[in-house]
Amino acid sequence: MEIKKSESVDIERVKWALALIGLLFVSGVLLASFTFKTVVEDQGLSDSKISENNSGIEVEEELEEEIVEEVEQETVETTPPPVEEIKEKENEEKEPKAAPPVPPPPKKKAAPIKQVKAEIIDFPDVEAAFPGGAAALQSYIVNNIQYPETSIDMDEQGKVYLSFVVGADGSISQVKVERGVSRDLDREAKRVVRSMPRWVPGEAGGKKVATRCRLPIVFTLN
Repeated sequence: MEIKKSESVDIERVKWALALIGLLFVSGVLLASFTFKTVVEDQGLSDSKISENNSGIEVEEELEEEIVEEVEQETVETTPPPVEEIKEKENEEKEPKAAPPVPPPPKKKAAPIKQVKAEIIDFPDVEAAFPGGAAALQSYIVNNIQYPETSIDMDEQGKVYLSFVVGADGSISQVKVERGVSRDLDREAKRVVRSMPRWVPGEAGGKKVATRCRLPIVFTLN
């Protein structure tokens, strides 16, 4: 006996199969569309992030360049001096400054030594005398007198009066002409008195003192 299939049963089965296939297709299309949007959105976000990152990197690079330039300027401005200059400055600071030379104290002028002149006595107790007495004095004058040639030619004669001081030591000084004859005879009389040896000094009050003596010298032509 041949079994006959119902046409209605076969159509129902095909409908359900087609509906299931269509549902799967639609769901696949929807899923594909959603995944595409998320990928696109993710790409957009990533691109924007990348652009933002790139812009941020560029900004950071610009800031770094500015900072580097400022640091270089500061390093240029604050470049330390050479080591030699630092050492010289340190040595200058360490070395004590030499004190200015102290001027020497002003030299005190020595007080001038006042030479106390011995008092000359005109009238002592004991007169000064030529060694050997008056005779020895006349002999000395006669033997030492040198009559000037000009006075001989002019026939000059006379007596020259002299004064001189015999010191306490017997020395002769301050020979003066009190009354003369001529220039040549006066000069010769003074020379003879100055050439005399030491006299015996005079005395006053028991002490040897300087005394003033007077002596005439006679010039005569034979």
